[in-house]
Amino acid sequence: MSALIYIHGFLSSPQSHKAVQTGAWLAREHTEVAFVAPALTPYPGQTRQQLDALISRLGQQPIYLMGSSMGGFWATYLAEQYDLPAVLINPACEPMRLMPGYLHQTLHNYHTPDSYRLDESHLAELQDADTNGIRRPANYWVMVQTGDETLDYRKALEKYAGCRQLVEEGGDHGFQNFEQHLPECWAFYQNFYQG
Repeated sequence: MSALIYIHGFLSSPQSHKAVQTGAWLAREHTEVAFVAPALTPYPGQTRQQLDALISRLGQQPIYLMGSSMGGFWATYLAEQYDLPAVLINPACEPMRLMPGYLHQTLHNYHTPDSYRLDESHLAELQDADTNGIRRPANYWVMVQTGDETLDYRKALEKYAGCRQLVEEGGDHGFQNFEQHLPECWAFYQNFYQG
């Protein structure tokens, strides 16, 4: 059995809109695929361990990655580490530059009662997980909308130059009408494993 791992964004959860949409679409269209949406903390070391353990547990079956925002950073880490296909939606490309603004304050999850505090050690953990470039451009399909109010979409186009890219005018960080692209995401995954 194959599995699709959906990796949510910073301070988000498996209850995010795109995660729910993706899980529902798979349940309708591809019942043979397990949908896995782990609940991740913003603590990079813990997240990295959790994702590595998940890949190990899933074993040799086909694995598909989908990451939104900060989830795109983690999907990139896994795609490079384990040679897996990844769809990235408005991905975070320079989280090490953004993270200092979140240090030493109480952060709250958007969907749960959980709260967190980050410090410099977490910034170092994030730096350790950075892939420092893209070695496997064929592994990626990068989807951005130019109206992203949180991240500069041009950074993603630069970092993932040479990868398949979809640029939609307007939209927002949540990526409007994302669900219409799910059939094409599935085709991308299938082409990766058949090619």
